[in-house]
Order: sequence, then C-alpha cells, then structure tokens
Amino acid sequence: QVQLVESGGGLVQPGGSLRLSCAGSGSTFSIYNMGWYRQAPGKQRELVAVITSGGSTNYADSVKGRFTISRDNAKNTVYLQMNSLKPEDTAVYYCNARHIVINAIHYWGQGTQVTVSS
Repeated sequence: QVQLVESGGGLVQPGGSLRLSCAGSGSTFSIYNMGWYRQAPGKQRELVAVITSGGSTNYADSVKGRFTISRDNAKNTVYLQMNSLKPEDTAVYYCNARHIVINAIHYWGQGTQVTVSS
C-alpha cells in the first residue's frame, strides 16, 4: 500500500511557475514508476508526465519544454516543475504510483488545484 500526498498547487499568473511535490509513504518508493496527471473541469484525466524507477521521463506534447518531472527516492518524493504556465494548464493535478512489475497495482493522491489566471 502506498499513500501519496500532493502539495504546491495554487493560483499563478500566466507565464509564472509552480513546483508540485508528491510525497509517498508505506512502501518502497523506488519500485514504482511515478506520474503526474491532470483533470480540467468537464474533461478526462490526462497524463502530463511520467518518470520511471530508472529515471527515464516522458511528457505530454502540450507540456514539453515547459514542465520537468523528477524524483528523489531517498525522500520518497516526486516533483513537477511547471514553467511558462498557461491558462489551459488549469486543472487538478494528481500524482500516481504504478508498480514496475504488476501494472495493475497503482495508487493515486488526492490532487492539488493549479489555477493559471490573471
């Protein structure tokens, strides 16, 4: 069992930056691939970025060059650095942990709201 707690969301002006954090507990963090997803009102949840247990990363086209995902296994934490934010980045951002072998085992955080508005 893994518990995930996101933090760092808030209100930011267009062009601004935020860093989201996701702290994990309850299991060995390094055996999970970690991802950030987001869900805007009236839309489906979508993948934003993923980082594997080995540190490989992948990004949605809409955030490439602006967002950076990273992880610190010693701190059981994954981060999402978001730069050059746009109004369309407004959403609830969720952290996900997916077991590297048994993909059916995965966990979600409660989400953190990011609002980009002037």
